[in-house]
Amino acid sequence: MKLLRKKPMTTYPDDLDPELYRRLIESRGGPLTDRMGIEFLELGASRSVARMPVEGNTQVIGLLHGGAHVVLAESLGSISSAIHAGPGRYAVGIEINASHSRSITEGWVTGTCTALVLGRTLATHEIVMTDDEGRRLSTVRMTNMLRDQ
Repeated sequence: MKLLRKKPMTTYPDDLDPELYRRLIESRGGPLTDRMGIEFLELGASRSVARMPVEGNTQVIGLLHGGAHVVLAESLGSISSAIHAGPGRYAVGIEINASHSRSITEGWVTGTCTALVLGRTLATHEIVMTDDEGRRLSTVRMTNMLRDQ
């Protein structure tokens, strides 16, 4: 008998742009994040957290695919940057890199995104992936350019 896991509720900043909020709610983060089972737990410019199941996101030998780490990280970094950009602006990724330090074959991966720089034209975040026991799996750094619409 498979137990159904209740999806966690996402927390948003009080001053979130209403248009961005609407897009996040309607798209659930976009088709790729939905397909990968990513669940957003907390979203903000300075800090965001999400998790993703290992199941369904593995490579041929059963390890979590390195690209899955990057999808989770880029989802967090992009949304955090868009929140920082504010109304009438948007974020465009211009650089991302990942260092994988431990593999995983089951459970959940949690990504914690922390702002390193929140400027007027650039936002840089570090996203740390951990397993269910809090062990670091990978470290990703992402920079977004902030543009006017």
